[in-house]
Amino acid sequence: MPLSWRTHPAVNKNIETTDAMRKELTIPQPIATFIRAINKRDADGFLSSFTPDAVVTDVGREFRGSAAVRQWAEQEIFSVNVTLDVIDVAERDGQTVVTVKVDGTFDKTGLPDPLLLNHNFTVEGGKIAAFSSRLAGEERGA
Repeated sequence: MPLSWRTHPAVNKNIETTDAMRKELTIPQPIATFIRAINKRDADGFLSSFTPDAVVTDVGREFRGSAAVRQWAEQEIFSVNVTLDVIDVAERDGQTVVTVKVDGTFDKTGLPDPLLLNHNFTVEGGKIAAFSSRLAGEERGA
């Protein structure tokens, strides 16, 4: 069952968002679990949002299956204290696209400030089957 969250931080304690955002966003359950788990640094909760054979594509690299996704998340998310601040949610081409402001203790040299990413999710059977991430505003295949 999808979740509806108001994007004003005083209303939504589950996902932090900017003060400028006030519309209600609907985020499918496995994606909400993904975001909550990242913000709470819950690696097991994070992994539970994916299918066993999920595919993650990040910075031109592909990670397939639970073990690879767990290792990727540990290195790229949890070890550098990534946090996600939801900016927008849209449905495009059969995917849920969540635009997030990303922060953490990773090296930000050469990255835009603020760092806005489009997280593209394909949900199947109540779990994330595919996830990819790119700078907000980048075209697919760019």
